Amino acid sequence: MIYTLRHLTRYRYGKPVRFARCALRLRPQDGDGQRVLESTLAISPTPRTRIVRRDYFGLETEAVTIDAVHSELRVEALSRVLVERPSLPEPESGPSWEEVRLSALASRSLAPEAPIHFLFPSVRVPLVAEVTDYARASFPPGRSAYGGAFDLMMRIRADFRFDSKATTVQTPLAESFALRAGVCQDFAHIMIAALRGLGLPAAYVSGYLRTIPPPGRPRLRGADASHAWVAVWCGQGWIGLDPTNGIGVRDDHILVARGRDYTDVSPIDGIVSSSGSQKLRVEVDVIPEGEAMPPEVAEFERAEPEAATA
Repeated sequence: MIYTLRHLTRYRYGKPVRFARCALRLRPQDGDGQRVLESTLAISPTPRTRIVRRDYFGLETEAVTIDAVHSELRVEALSRVLVERPSLPEPESGPSWEEVRLSALASRSLAPEAPIHFLFPSVRVPLVAEVTDYARASFPPGRSAYGGAFDLMMRIRADFRFDSKATTVQTPLAESFALRAGVCQDFAHIMIAALRGLGLPAAYVSGYLRTIPPPGRPRLRGADASHAWVAVWCGQGWIGLDPTNGIGVRDDHILVARGRDYTDVSPIDGIVSSSGSQKLRVEVDVIPEGEAMPPEVAEFERAEPEAATA
């Protein structure tokens, strides 16, 4: 499947901003069953500097500095991505979770995808005893690591309520777990904490999920959203699992970034020099090839690849 992606972010400030420095992580990644065909990033006002670099985990980050006085910051990312992933393994296949735990601890590799980086507590994912205890029911002795992780994913899907008003981006993991409610970010963090509590490597993945409008209804412009899921190391590579929807990751998921938790992969962060309030609006479109698209996205589709690629 080929997707055209549009991610528009607008900050409106109560008082003029005289200086801003931001880190942008909006370009989908090559690898893991996908390939970026085109990508461009438009920023207004025009930054004084734009520096692209890759972090330790291979995530492309663009650091921008804006010193023009402005009351609105507009960042629009457009990409075309080919996604083609292999079939998922059978849920009860692969080595036992005890074997995977020992293998991860014994690994000497410090490569970006090595399991050792994703074994320990991180900024947004502390180890919480209640979360570890919740995970144990999915991991009886001898069960495969993938089978246990798949079962844990399905239990989170059944036991937790999706409620966008129950939590904020700053809600601690222990609180969202106690509420049994939240959004995809909360569910991913909870599942990661549960797996790490048992000694199993788990990573936070951010990106997009293809949504299908009701029959006979058009796709609503900007109505899609960023998404988050979990990558689990099962001894034979990483496998994506989506606890919000209770599904394995296949061609409907488009990966942008992978890290230890949301802190590593947030789409935009930084600082602004202003004393006023701010309002944030985000619009996301995930458009499969062949579907109608907004005019600005269609214009991107018609552009020559050399001109559109950042």
